[in-house]
Amino acid sequence: MDDRILDEHEHDNEEYLELSLRPVRLSQYIGQDAIKENLNIFIKAAKMREEALDHVILHGPPGLGKTTLANIIANEMEVNIKTTSGPAIERPGDLAAILSSLEAGDVLFIDEIHRLPRVVEEILYSAMEDFFIDVVIGQGDEVRSIRIDLPPFTLVGATTRFGSLSAPLRDRFGVQLRLQYYDMESLQYIIERTADIFEVSLNEDSMLELARRSRGTPRIANRLLRRVRDFSMVKGEDEISLETTNHALKVLEVDPEGLEPVDHKIMNTIIDTYGGGPVGLETIAVSIGEEVVTLNDVYEPYLIQRGFLERTPRGRKATAKSFEYFKKENMD
Repeated sequence: MDDRILDEHEHDNEEYLELSLRPVRLSQYIGQDAIKENLNIFIKAAKMREEALDHVILHGPPGLGKTTLANIIANEMEVNIKTTSGPAIERPGDLAAILSSLEAGDVLFIDEIHRLPRVVEEILYSAMEDFFIDVVIGQGDEVRSIRIDLPPFTLVGATTRFGSLSAPLRDRFGVQLRLQYYDMESLQYIIERTADIFEVSLNEDSMLELARRSRGTPRIANRLLRRVRDFSMVKGEDEISLETTNHALKVLEVDPEGLEPVDHKIMNTIIDTYGGGPVGLETIAVSIGEEVVTLNDVYEPYLIQRGFLERTPRGRKATAKSFEYFKKENMD
């Protein structure tokens, strides 16, 4: 999974590079206009009241800018940010150490917050609502609880599985924002901005082709631009041409709809083996040798968003568009 060119998650060698590409203010952030407008109001109001911003949950597919928005919130509020992730907080003491280090108004960003252990999550409730935590120390007859008061802070959580959050945790977020896949125009602006940072020249047609195949995801758009840049440099081009862009994307096995080989395997299996469906996700996973969670989290959202796949009560079903695109005869 880590080697997929269209993987929405950040690769190990991309952390420093992504930091250099991330906008630092709302005015620099491209796309997600409704979210930007709402955040701008909430931040201004909190600053006028001289209060910490309400807790914020950012949810949606990976690679859409949740981490970037968390850092922008801290920058706009003019406070510090501490960053961690759900899997990194294994015990209540880990969370207590982080919370007790916060200053008034600070932002605590927890990525993959749906993966917090339940015992840690329960400690978080009082911290979010009443700004205190109870820490249990000692053992046996000497066990006792110590209350630690916390300064007002803003918790920003990010998750790709909003439905996996428990109701008590979800309800404690005053601001709940869902990030959507990016439209073509926004992706072109992002590619143009990244090209300027990389000091790379590309024409409008190349920009449009990269945007079309980026699965609505800025992280993928930037990754594809870097790979196409490599092909162009080797050819000695002063400007990335459409010909080079199409050749590079063909070699990288990214088709004109932004689909990759596994997407094709999923849809061809549904159409050829199961007559277009409906068929259960577990059956599809066994048929193509992939994990159910991988299909559900990585491939299915984009196939549904692009209109190739339909969820029904009886299982997954290929749409009329998929029959046409994959050049299959629809027997319905």
